Amino acid sequence: MDFEQAHKEFLDRHVSLRQGERKGRLLRGHQYAEKLFLQNVWWPLFGNFDRLHPEYEIYDWNRKSQFLDFAFIAPFGRFGLECDGFQSHVKDMDRERFSYALNRDTFLTGMGWKMLHFSFDDVQNRPEICRTLLQLAVAPYLIRNKAVSPPVLIEKEVLRLAWGLGRWIRPKDVCDHLEVDFRTARKWLRSLVEKGWLQPIARGRDIRYYELNATALKQLW
Repeated sequence: MDFEQAHKEFLDRHVSLRQGERKGRLLRGHQYAEKLFLQNVWWPLFGNFDRLHPEYEIYDWNRKSQFLDFAFIAPFGRFGLECDGFQSHVKDMDRERFSYALNRDTFLTGMGWKMLHFSFDDVQNRPEICRTLLQLAVAPYLIRNKAVSPPVLIEKEVLRLAWGLGRWIRPKDVCDHLEVDFRTARKWLRSLVEKGWLQPIARGRDIRYYELNATALKQLW
């Protein structure tokens, strides 16, 4: 199934499930920017719209109804995805709306949401950056819960962990971060060595540590 057909079925299904203002908001709110986010960012990464909800209704601390551009709801977490245009979200925003936007995100974070914002300019002109950041945010949960664990996601997550540690990485670090056994962690690290992205560090006769090579960070993009 190509994107256009999948997108039409995705939208039609959600429209058929809604009534009243929720349905109206979907028909009004899901426009060019939102479709472009799906086409340039989401679809190339996932190839489906499973567990993704457009124009998803949430409530703030005053029980005021608001809508997220997208909600990705899975057993391992809830992610709010917003495609923000400079004109509407920055240039034309007054102090009160600015404060509310920050407070809303903080409130949703406290309620267990993980909020991810992408600029429309990046979605349109630099979608590879958006795909990388989305993958960095979601991949650890996919891997830990084995919902999706293709090798490329695992490799990127191990490199991300190594970069975030700011030091050499050990199999134990991978074990603790991704909740896998020692043998699996060592296998992944050795695979990255074979690709030239990690350098093994020997202590005596054993290899116990690995450090990032100069080109490793580019693999995250």
